[in-house]
Amino acid sequence: MIFGSNYSKFIYIFRQRYKYLSFYEHFCTNHRAKSYICTIMDKVAIVILNWNGEKFLRKYMPALVANTPASLPSENGGSNVSVIVADNCSSDKSLAFLKENYPNIRTIVLDSNYGFTGGYNRALKEVEAEYFILLNSDILVPQNWLEPLISFMDSNPQVGICQPKMLSEGWHQQLSIEATGKEDLMGVFKADLSGRKYETFEYAGACGGYIDMLGFPFCRGRVLSTVEEDMGQYNTAVQCFWASGACMVVRSSVWHELGGLDEGFFAHMEEIDFCWRAQLAGHQVWAVPQSHVFHVGGGTLPNNSPKKLFFNYRNNLLMLYKNLPTSEGWNAFGRKWGNRNLFIFTRMCVDGLTAIAYLFQGKWSFFSSVIKAHKAFRTMKKETAVTLPDNRRFPVFGISTKSLILEKLLGRNIEI
Repeated sequence: MIFGSNYSKFIYIFRQRYKYLSFYEHFCTNHRAKSYICTIMDKVAIVILNWNGEKFLRKYMPALVANTPASLPSENGGSNVSVIVADNCSSDKSLAFLKENYPNIRTIVLDSNYGFTGGYNRALKEVEAEYFILLNSDILVPQNWLEPLISFMDSNPQVGICQPKMLSEGWHQQLSIEATGKEDLMGVFKADLSGRKYETFEYAGACGGYIDMLGFPFCRGRVLSTVEEDMGQYNTAVQCFWASGACMVVRSSVWHELGGLDEGFFAHMEEIDFCWRAQLAGHQVWAVPQSHVFHVGGGTLPNNSPKKLFFNYRNNLLMLYKNLPTSEGWNAFGRKWGNRNLFIFTRMCVDGLTAIAYLFQGKWSFFSSVIKAHKAFRTMKKETAVTLPDNRRFPVFGISTKSLILEKLLGRNIEI
């Protein structure tokens, strides 16, 4: 033996200093040190990124603690599911609340607000687990929410990312109040389908995300602003293009391979970019509706916020610039394009028409947000590196050959 009786100790120290999972897991695969490493790594780390979210922690932490198992089946057994709150330099009483009410929950305190992207990147550098779950603070989790997700990932090693079915927390509470006279803060209420009272999907993620031929995102259960009722129409697990960052399961090896989220995005659409990069690297993205959670949505920025609109338009263009091929004459979205710049120019023209529509509607701040987003994109793209060279390593799944805007104008919905 090269390192004698201290070999396992060496591997542990090596792992702490060089956290490149795809390398050290392969390095230790066939050695007795593997069992030592596995015993010190959680199977699942549920990480909530908090920023001034005390009201959400108060409301939804009890259900998370009650409905999350302490352990899941693994080769080593034991307590292997951890809940962690990473605080993005909150100015409210979030940390005091956690210290007083949940002293056993680990907190990671960041020294500034690094946004969704930077916050998670910094927090997850301090977390060791086989699976990371990025969970918004405004998520209500019911019983048995976690098990189907991890079981699916364990059974499908080609899948790098997945999400549960995302339902509207607000509508869920309304149904509960109508039926019982009170809110359901533990996620146990079941809608009365006999009275045609269905849950509705939540805007951000619904039941698996896709993008249209111009790069606009949509979901199973949500196209543009139209949100469907959940009547079981999407109860089959499917491969998709992107998973919602509000509740996203990621293999830690994939997270480290891709270098986490792109911090240039700050917030919004960073998960779509992450999923696109994961597919280009050969990992699949799936929606697993055997699990469901309830999402408030707009917990940090409301859906009608001009700032949110700015991030969405700017980041969508950045995502396209990064991940589309740069070569001439490539095929994408069901069309043959001369080059990437022509595609992005076309997309910016469509954005411009949308901005004019905002202007005619008297939404001056929305019009301004689109113009500012384009200006910011033109500045940022000079320092933005493409994900891959022109030679795409793996094809991507979940791109529609139809246009959301055109189908909407024609009064039709894109069918998946």
